[in-house]
Amino acid sequence: PYQAEISQGRLEALLNYQTVVCELTGLPVANASLLDEGTAAAEAMTMSLRLSQEPGEKFYYVAANCHPQTISVVQNRAWPLGITVMVLNPKDFDFTKRPFGVLVQYPASDGSLEDYKTLAQKAHEHGAFVTVATDLLALTLLKPPGEFGADIAVGNSQRFGVPLGYGGPHAAFFATKEDHKRHMPGRIVGVSKDSSGGRALRL
Repeated sequence: PYQAEISQGRLEALLNYQTVVCELTGLPVANASLLDEGTAAAEAMTMSLRLSQEPGEKFYYVAANCHPQTISVVQNRAWPLGITVMVLNPKDFDFTKRPFGVLVQYPASDGSLEDYKTLAQKAHEHGAFVTVATDLLALTLLKPPGEFGADIAVGNSQRFGVPLGYGGPHAAFFATKEDHKRHMPGRIVGVSKDSSGGRALRL
């Protein structure tokens, strides 16, 4: 239904989705999905810019081993906003240039795994926000991004079981820290009370 609150079953499914995303990413707040992974990464970049207090040029670092379609969407979103996107090996990120944020892929597009704890610490020391594009199925075994310092985690929910042949784009997930929830794009399902005082879900 257009008025989502009438469909409590649908909202409960979305609330369960948000809860699983929070548990797997190690971040306390998740939304009820965005269009796809590239769009979610672009939204993370613009959210990082809104959160940043750094004046001057708008630099954003993107790891070269991110998925190519994600890099492309981020670059296209950055251009009209006057953001300079630099696609580099994460080991070459130069934080003395004061980027407002960075995007890394975990696991990378080629399947490699890196420990980004030190990178996240350096980024935060220079006022940059860290976005990790990741995979939900991989996170059932890997350390959650929230535990090594990610401010935002994004990715594709195709690994929740919708087969690739079913079509696409598959809905993205987006999770962040409690402090940033008012800046998060998309819709959030929350637990509230109805007119009788009972448990009710709201969008």
